[in-house]
Amino acid sequence: MCCHLASGEKEKHKLRRNSDVAEILKNTRFSCRVCKNKVRQTPERILDHNSVICLGDLNYRVALSYEETRLLLEENDWNSLLEKDQLSMVREAGSVFKGWNEGKIMFAPTYKYSHNSDSYVGETANSKKKRRTPSWCDRILWRGNGIKQLAYIRKESKFSDHRPVCAVFAVEVEMKNKRPSKFIKGFLLHKHKNRIYMKTAYVPQAYETCSI
Repeated sequence: MCCHLASGEKEKHKLRRNSDVAEILKNTRFSCRVCKNKVRQTPERILDHNSVICLGDLNYRVALSYEETRLLLEENDWNSLLEKDQLSMVREAGSVFKGWNEGKIMFAPTYKYSHNSDSYVGETANSKKKRRTPSWCDRILWRGNGIKQLAYIRKESKFSDHRPVCAVFAVEVEMKNKRPSKFIKGFLLHKHKNRIYMKTAYVPQAYETCSI
């Protein structure tokens, strides 16, 4: 599930993001021709699947002023910043993504950077007009059984105002019919008893390929 939610720092924009998530989960349908196949039943909705990974520019912000956020950034006080992270707060309140998981964030906010720079927009006189409160807009969440996150990091590509994030998962997949080959479509698999374990990487906004 890859999505780009509504942007903006105001309360109304957060509510719009919540609405976007609810609409995506409610209205996304997979092909009925495939879903009603008598031989192989395929889930019709996103939440009907055993395991789901959501990634992208979810656009949730840090609910502090730019100045307050900058002070905490200078102290590398991620915990205080994350306490004001909108996505963490709405998940805790059960507003959206109830029952979803996210790995521990141990990297700096991924938005908003000056182009081809390590500086957030607003740190120079020329960029103050376009500044935004530094936030973890780019996120990866998951739900379901048989899925374990092995890594959650950000990458340092500088050709966007975002820094991409990358997660590595081990996913347990039960194979009922065909015996899999060692490599399938670029995914590294290994078999244990009657189950298959898969390792792969997910990169929001396709900024770059993350090797495993």
